[in-house]
Amino acid sequence: MSRRSPAGTRALLRAAPPSALVVAGIVSVQLGAGLAARMFGQAGPAGVTGLRLWWAALIMAVIAGRGAVTALRSAAADRAWQDLAVAVTFGVVLGVMNFSIYQSFARIPLGVAVTVEFLGPLVVAVASSRRLLDLLWVVTAAAGVVLLTRGGTSLATGHARSGPFLGLSTQAAGIGFALVAAACWAGYILLSRATGRRFGGSSGLAIAMVVAAVLVTGPAVAQAGGKLLHPDVLAAGLAIGLLSSVIPYRFELEALRRVRTGLFGIWMSLEPAVAALVGLVVLGEGLAARQWLAIALVMVACAGAARDAASRDAGPRDATAPDAAGRQASGPDTSDRTTSDTA
Repeated sequence: MSRRSPAGTRALLRAAPPSALVVAGIVSVQLGAGLAARMFGQAGPAGVTGLRLWWAALIMAVIAGRGAVTALRSAAADRAWQDLAVAVTFGVVLGVMNFSIYQSFARIPLGVAVTVEFLGPLVVAVASSRRLLDLLWVVTAAAGVVLLTRGGTSLATGHARSGPFLGLSTQAAGIGFALVAAACWAGYILLSRATGRRFGGSSGLAIAMVVAAVLVTGPAVAQAGGKLLHPDVLAAGLAIGLLSSVIPYRFELEALRRVRTGLFGIWMSLEPAVAALVGLVVLGEGLAARQWLAIALVMVACAGAARDAASRDAGPRDATAPDAAGRQASGPDTSDRTTSDTA
């Protein structure tokens, strides 16, 4: 079988409908999250976070390492310490976001964690608005979160679960970590814009990825130790990085060349439901009817907020803003994940 050329791959992506690319990217991200959760029993959530970010940093170094070194030298020569501080802060937020969402995955179902995490871009989308309709989206999302946090949460049986944290129950700790990830996602959106303005291409993202990878190294090694060097664990880490970052970034970037970010954001609002389905199929995480209703409410709120934010800002798309993978993510995403790169 002959290898497909880069030009042939680009032609296939251009031929695919933008909606299909976005959905494929969402499925890829959540399959990566499901694979990560299955690895928790071998390396723990901190160890898997380290693997993902190390691979992501390596991939970004290959893609944009030369530009990042040039940008660092230029910033040092010009004493542009504020620019460097923005990139470093971006990396810290990226590292904390990935660490927190994996800690959440280890305690509560995937669909619940991703739904709570989506509150971050929702807040950013409505923060500058004074319209009553945006207040409706906030109330709708809040109702969904209340439904999610009421009563017990069905836990998966397919992989090891982390326990309570700081005296909180397992479920409360999981929700808490998801809220931290949501706050980081909101900060990520703002910092990605600031970094994109200060650094050309993907150089700022490459710097941030290295910072994030270094940040999580201590917790990763402390939890997993020598297990991180096992070939099967390393291979799984690479697969998680590809599924959660490289593949969806490429799909989303191509889709964003052809559609407005508002429509893209509406499509991306499918992500909590896909996360819940992946959790059910891959991890055996069953959800109650009220939790499915809660996910639907947050999806509606995110889609409505994305549409209204796009109608308020009819300017050109920013083609330099990075992805939140996320979410869970490690590559650029011109949507700023107000859609993001969970996870």
